[in-house]
Amino acid sequence: MPLFEYKGKTAAGTAVAGQMKARSKADVDRMLRSKKIAIESVNKKATQINIKFGNGIKKVHISRFTRQFATMIGAGLPMVQCLDILSKQMESAEMRDVVGQVKDSVSSGSTLAEAMGKHKKVFDDLYVNMVDAGEIGGALDTILVRLANYREKADALVRKVRGAMVYPAVIVIVAAGVTFAMLTYIVPVFAKMFSGLGAELPKPTQYVLNLSHFLRSNIMYIFGGAIAAAIAFRYWIKTDRGRLQYDKIMLRAPLIGSLIRKSAVSRFTRTLGTLLSSGVSILEALEITAKTAGNRVISDAIRRSVVSIAEGDTITGPLRETGVFPPMVTQMISVGEKTGGLDEMLSKIADFYDEEVDAAVTALTSIIEPVIIVFMGVVIGGILIAMYLPMFDIIGKIK
Repeated sequence: MPLFEYKGKTAAGTAVAGQMKARSKADVDRMLRSKKIAIESVNKKATQINIKFGNGIKKVHISRFTRQFATMIGAGLPMVQCLDILSKQMESAEMRDVVGQVKDSVSSGSTLAEAMGKHKKVFDDLYVNMVDAGEIGGALDTILVRLANYREKADALVRKVRGAMVYPAVIVIVAAGVTFAMLTYIVPVFAKMFSGLGAELPKPTQYVLNLSHFLRSNIMYIFGGAIAAAIAFRYWIKTDRGRLQYDKIMLRAPLIGSLIRKSAVSRFTRTLGTLLSSGVSILEALEITAKTAGNRVISDAIRRSVVSIAEGDTITGPLRETGVFPPMVTQMISVGEKTGGLDEMLSKIADFYDEEVDAAVTALTSIIEPVIIVFMGVVIGGILIAMYLPMFDIIGKIK
């Protein structure tokens, strides 16, 4: 969004000047007039190139803003005042800027949902639609509390899944690094020692020496191939077919597949349940849930559910066909549809699967940790034993 510099005078005749981000000069004029500032000049500031990784706004910043905003609105503070206070106390400078722009838009007559809808990278469709439903229904404070609860639980779920992956990933990286260092730096030292023996080396030793020689001779090709494979994988996963195949593989993967499946079910049910309980229509709620599902297999099933409902059927059929959702989940959703309490049923399913994710994370960690330790011991210990075998032979011949 471009930055504009302005100069003007207040109603009391005091000169003011400053900077403001807006979509166009007309937006700046409108915002300044709403503040009763007589405009003298508005100029677009020269563009500066800033290299950033991401937009600098983390999910926790949005969750914290939502909770604080909900608390202030619930306490009866005016919306603009709430946004003004929050725009000054956010930890992230980018988040402060976004909240400030939302405040300016609301001050200019926009609804809160419209103002947030201008910042899609921060406030997604789910967020904007829930806020819109809250404004229309006159229950914004309740909706914000519900939204804050949803975001905090969703963030906690993501942290649990990532936390389960971090430790094994670190151990695997360290093991790979140690193994690579041994093969490229330590094994060559032994190779020089063995070259003067003039005797045939044991097969395990010869295998390790050959592997070491191959790595040292082709190290640039190996790194180049790894980088090319990573780039190719990144492009492949961005395609519709690639993303679908990848998500199918991850759902069926040993050990982590069950965890991913349970977290996906929890996310789907909590998102849909939160939207429905906030007054969003079921078709619109399903469209939003499909966009935020995080898994193409589930997203496609949800979109088929939209077609199913539009044709007068239920949503359980397409969900059951995916094979992702356990029978218990589809049966409970079916009961919720028939009884008219789908939102409550979805919330109960989400709570249940949050507990299942906790149990799966604990089980996964307890299984992976000894497996990785044993793997490290076998690989690194195997290399060391292979290097010492010729020495054992020499010592045996001396005796």
